[in-house]
Amino acid sequence: MKRAACVLWLLFCLLPRPLGGEALSAPAAPSAAASVQLFDRAGRPLRSFLSERETYSEPVSLSDISPWLVLAAVAAEDRRFYTHAGVDARAVLRALWQNLRGGGVVSGASTITQQLARAIEPRPKTLWGKIREAWDALKLEREKSKEEILQDYFNALEFGNMTQGVQAAAKFYFGVPASALSLAQSALLAGLIQSPARLNPLKNPKGALLRRGRVLEAMRKNGFITAEQYDLAMKEPLGLSRGERPFSAPHFARRVYEMAPDAARVYTTLDKDLQLYAERAVLNHLSKLKDNNVTNAAVVVLDNATGGVLAYVGSADFYDEAHSGQVDGAAALRQPGSSLKPFVYALALQNGLTAASVLQDEDTFFEGGFRPRNYDESFHGGVSVRRALACSYNVPAVKAAEPLGAARLLNLLHDLDFRSLSRAPDFYGLGLALGGGEVTLLELANAYAALARGGEVRPVVFASQPRLVTRTKRRQALPPDVSYIITDILSDNAARADAFGLNSPLNMPFPAAAKTGTSKDYRDNFAVGYTPRLTVAVWAGNFDASSMQKVSGISGAAPIMHDVLLYAHDRYPSGAFERPAGINAALVCEESGLLAGPDCPHTREELFISDTVPQKVCDGKHEASAAALQILFPVRGDVFKYDPALPSAGQQLHFKTAGAQGPCVWTLNGERLEGDGTDIWWPLEKGKFALEAACGGQEARTDFQVL
Repeated sequence: MKRAACVLWLLFCLLPRPLGGEALSAPAAPSAAASVQLFDRAGRPLRSFLSERETYSEPVSLSDISPWLVLAAVAAEDRRFYTHAGVDARAVLRALWQNLRGGGVVSGASTITQQLARAIEPRPKTLWGKIREAWDALKLEREKSKEEILQDYFNALEFGNMTQGVQAAAKFYFGVPASALSLAQSALLAGLIQSPARLNPLKNPKGALLRRGRVLEAMRKNGFITAEQYDLAMKEPLGLSRGERPFSAPHFARRVYEMAPDAARVYTTLDKDLQLYAERAVLNHLSKLKDNNVTNAAVVVLDNATGGVLAYVGSADFYDEAHSGQVDGAAALRQPGSSLKPFVYALALQNGLTAASVLQDEDTFFEGGFRPRNYDESFHGGVSVRRALACSYNVPAVKAAEPLGAARLLNLLHDLDFRSLSRAPDFYGLGLALGGGEVTLLELANAYAALARGGEVRPVVFASQPRLVTRTKRRQALPPDVSYIITDILSDNAARADAFGLNSPLNMPFPAAAKTGTSKDYRDNFAVGYTPRLTVAVWAGNFDASSMQKVSGISGAAPIMHDVLLYAHDRYPSGAFERPAGINAALVCEESGLLAGPDCPHTREELFISDTVPQKVCDGKHEASAAALQILFPVRGDVFKYDPALPSAGQQLHFKTAGAQGPCVWTLNGERLEGDGTDIWWPLEKGKFALEAACGGQEARTDFQVL
């Protein structure tokens, strides 16, 4: 019976090629089940995702495959490929003899065309299965050219290690495209066709080399290569690459993949070099904050002109399960704290306030018993809008928001595309002015990019080909003149010196605006910096929502932002912010906010929307309110490190005040220090410290630690 079956199989295989009038329909070639491949803006690979067949695949045309590989596959698998009609009669006769001797189907004599048919529709390894496979091969040869069959064949083959197709295999094993495969490399891949698992060169290099040698020998015997070419190829080492697949920007890559699951090749907006630098900056600064319970950070860098994402760091370490490294911090909902204040003041500037307007920073109860406090736990008396925003004082921000109402502020934030703020205005109340809501880092970055663009909101762009963007509609959310004044305030290092000092991470050696934000109980902190060309937004905190140990935006997120913006500006330089039409400058009195008179002791040049320049000149009879006392340095929450390798005498902190009237009494952890100046030097020592200064009837305090 078995011998009869073998004869039947032989007779079928020896049937002539179907004639033209027969209704034959070839099986469809394997769908282009290509892996989704992501590239950065320069075409460098970022990541490949598995295809529907759970393989890494990249279909290519036959013209993009090395001729050596074609010859090697023909020599190893089907040396009469170009002359048979899908079934090789001579090979069938040989197989028949082997099968008759074996008493069953021992050898199938499968041609390249039959192997393709099997890849398209696998058949059981039975007599009937072999007959169906041969029939499918005949149909393929009827409808396709030899070149088309080869192309489909090389794209359908699996080469082990989850690689499908010669392009994916060539890149995985040798780090080159299929077109660049050498003779020896081609012979090795052709050898894998027989048994990719058993001959896996990463696990069985000896077996892979042996099989490669047999393929080269077959090529030599068939006259495909010369003896000299054979000898050189046999001497060539395996030369395998590390077999690693790109895995850059994992959070960004996942987001892009979910946006374009059907695209085979996606050219993103990401700058791989900037991405790597941002990742290193996160790790570097978090290492300095590990004792303060800061375990994670996220970074977003946007190209202001295009909206393109240049860098996107979702967490410090994607593989860190202990700290939820796979959570995307750029898309997570967090409280932005004071980083929403620029938009509060932007709305206020459109409704009567100016940068010179004076607001009282004082202990105030608002509706509902809301009683905001400043970060430094003190009040500063009458302060201009410029100083209030630059120093991020809380009470003035709420006072600016109060006449506007939560509904109007929320509408503006919606116009700026803060989609995450989805609750009713009453839910947020005036606390929205201090970041009492939850937004994403990407939303925050794009809102600040709108300030850099003169108030225009644009979609965030993730890829250029295909074009992948957020649902944001391009619109003018803020007037250009208002946006410019807010930007000018956020660029004013002198205006924020009272709160942050002159040498804070917010100060850049080129035109740049910056703002920080810290949520309640130090659960989140933010820092955003922007130039005319770039916006860098950073979040720092913990994904489990645990509190950091007094790490604010200036000490947590800001140093990361500073370093990333510095590096990014070198790659994408820009000049000063361009002043729009409709901006006027005038000399004002700092105490009154009116035009400066001859008797005003403190004046400055201020910017105004054209129709908001004060009309009244200060008469100089106002009471000059003494500036509130404040410890300028160290800033609350600062962390310093004592270096035992350096002389103790050279390791000192300079305690400095602002607004001090007369001599000061300094105390550290309740003990009085030597000296009564408005600034003194203190020799560094390890510990946690509470510093107080009492000057002219005023008191100020801060705290810091030395590691």
